[in-house]
Amino acid sequence: MAHGWPGGNGLQRPGEDGPERAREDGRQGPGEEGRKGSPDVPSGTYRLQFHPPRFRFAEAAALAPYLKDLGVSHVYLSPVLQAAPGSTHGYDVADHGRISAELGGEDAFAGMVGRFRSQGLRVLLDIVPNHMAFHGPAVESVLADGPKSPYAHWFDVDWDAGAGRLVPPGQGEPNYRRFFDISGLIALRQEDPDVFDATHALVVRLVRDGLVDGLRVDHPDGLADPRAYLRRLSDRLDADRDDRRWVLVEKITAPGEELPAGWVCAGTTGYDALGMVGGLFLDPAGEAPLTEIHARFTGGSTTFAEVERESRRYAAEITLRPEIDRLHRVLVRTRPADDPDALREALLELLVAIKVYRAYVVPGAGPSDQALRVLGEAERRCRAPLVPVVVREALYGDAEFVVRFQQVSAALAAKGGEDTAFYRWSRLSALNEVGGDPARVAVPPAEFHAFCRRVAADRPLTMTTLSTHDTKRQEDVRARLAVLAEVPHTWEATVTAWRAKTRHPTAACPLEPDLEYLLWQTLVGAWPITEERVRGFLVKAMREAKTATNWITPDEAYEQRVLDHLHALLNSGLADEISRFVARLEPRTRVNVLGQKIVQLTMPGVPDLYQGCELAGRALVDPDNRRPVDYGRRRARLTRLDNNGVPGGLDDEKLLVTSRALRLRRDHPAWFAPPSPHEPLTAVGPAADHAVAFRRGRAVTVATRLPATLERRGGWASTLLDAGGDGPWHDVLTGYVHHGPLLDLAAVLDRLPVALLVPEGQA
Repeated sequence: MAHGWPGGNGLQRPGEDGPERAREDGRQGPGEEGRKGSPDVPSGTYRLQFHPPRFRFAEAAALAPYLKDLGVSHVYLSPVLQAAPGSTHGYDVADHGRISAELGGEDAFAGMVGRFRSQGLRVLLDIVPNHMAFHGPAVESVLADGPKSPYAHWFDVDWDAGAGRLVPPGQGEPNYRRFFDISGLIALRQEDPDVFDATHALVVRLVRDGLVDGLRVDHPDGLADPRAYLRRLSDRLDADRDDRRWVLVEKITAPGEELPAGWVCAGTTGYDALGMVGGLFLDPAGEAPLTEIHARFTGGSTTFAEVERESRRYAAEITLRPEIDRLHRVLVRTRPADDPDALREALLELLVAIKVYRAYVVPGAGPSDQALRVLGEAERRCRAPLVPVVVREALYGDAEFVVRFQQVSAALAAKGGEDTAFYRWSRLSALNEVGGDPARVAVPPAEFHAFCRRVAADRPLTMTTLSTHDTKRQEDVRARLAVLAEVPHTWEATVTAWRAKTRHPTAACPLEPDLEYLLWQTLVGAWPITEERVRGFLVKAMREAKTATNWITPDEAYEQRVLDHLHALLNSGLADEISRFVARLEPRTRVNVLGQKIVQLTMPGVPDLYQGCELAGRALVDPDNRRPVDYGRRRARLTRLDNNGVPGGLDDEKLLVTSRALRLRRDHPAWFAPPSPHEPLTAVGPAADHAVAFRRGRAVTVATRLPATLERRGGWASTLLDAGGDGPWHDVLTGYVHHGPLLDLAAVLDRLPVALLVPEGQA
């Protein structure tokens, strides 16, 4: 029997259950301080991206009631310190001692936090320790006084290379450590306690004063010693206040890589979870045909490894040339008897061969087993005669070389992989994501469940995510592209026909083959999309690939030919064909969108929601994903759903899934918080492989996977799920009640391709 659709307020609104039930569930009631040493567990975060002047502290504060109703516990803020003039993102801090005036200043910041607090919301703040803008008093002092400046020790400057001065951007080869290859961002020496204290004093005060409840640390792999940095940060934040030490790191792990031992943090910002969840909804049977289609279309390599190796070599020789040159000079100084050219070749080959960001060697401490394994595996992939020499220096050698090798290794991994190779090999662009592996198409359910068990046991307060300000395409672009793995031959026929219709009989297509293949995927994944947005993406994709143009010396004539081709394509009548093709994909896209969302929201870890993605998130790489969000539209939709409105399409359905899952986590923290385990559930029957299900406390998550293949099989038929209890089970999404212990998946997933089940009476 159903209780209505979508559930008749299936979950109580915040505050309706009163303090008695709140205390019974182990969470704070109104006005309670909470038990000492038992802080409220985060139920979910909502990322807000400040963008002055259109979105500042005042605009963020106005969202407090909506975010409370959505169900999150923390508002996750982009950087708020004073940035360089004209900054639109805040990662280019110019003054660590001030809150951004452009965002409203410290009084407005405190007022915003007060509004959040009034709605029971806490604050997670993004901080940027690795680098700052090449701007502001500290940099200006070093520019004026060189090594005599009281700020000279703030930065990694090669004074000899600059003839005793700091070389500004555009005035010669940079003689300072940069953030990757961005000369406008100068790296900071956080290993110096004075530098740490000067750049963290305000952030620490915000935490200690209770305005900020947690920190997200940007790019720790750029630091000399991330483990020591996190320990110092923990000490400064007042170690006896456990409820103020929710620290997350933007650490991108390679497949199979774990966070290094000894890092004082709750976990990462969730790119590992992104890959696991996305892979769960990809069909492994599509790998071979997609590889063949890509090779036929582009004439390029059938393996990503070859492209990645070439891209990393390019980054080492061109993009990061100043950093490599400096590292080479240190190596030559410590190995005067070896041939400098041979040392350089060995250094380059070793750096290119490393499969992770860095090995985390600390000078004088002796290498860990992890470091020995990382560099040992890289050495075996190299042929240059002096590679073993460089490996020994990287493990046991001169302290400056050991540290700089780690920092350059991290920069090379990012610039050579995600920011170059990912734009050169587009077999299935849904896989070309931060922390992802384009070479691997799918994740088996057993591997996903094993990952979840590790998270629940080892880092239960790590973050999970599907979209961030850094993802190359938002979650629902990837969800739609995932369908192509189930219909590869239909995709090939379609894209081949489109290609033929856009080819001029007497002129070659100006796009390089892989770029053209990426363009078709982008149009399908993000459709409907304006020409202006596609133009922005194409320019970035071309320059990141660095094959025909680049950021430093752009070939504007080539770029214009590509953009002219795009204009002609979108005005040729193909737009209608793209719309029809996307419409055919949409029923399967819906399954992937809702499936990956409910899995991310209920799996172990703390789910993060990127601004706006409570509705379909189809933005591309920044700045496309930082466009204004229409919160009035979202408020109106949520209010209508809360008043028993029937979902009117995918946007409503995704908002329903998001709000109900987040509220369930908030209202029943004991079901999802540590030590609650992740318990996989097993389906039986002809379509068992198409269900992914698990239990968290008393809640059961069910999602559909590989919908096109499920259709070809004829649906669920008699497939059953053992929910691990007799029930009755109440679906908080639809209001339907199901009786167990064996649940008929055809009935459970009749209205939605996902379900969130709780024992009747406990919603």
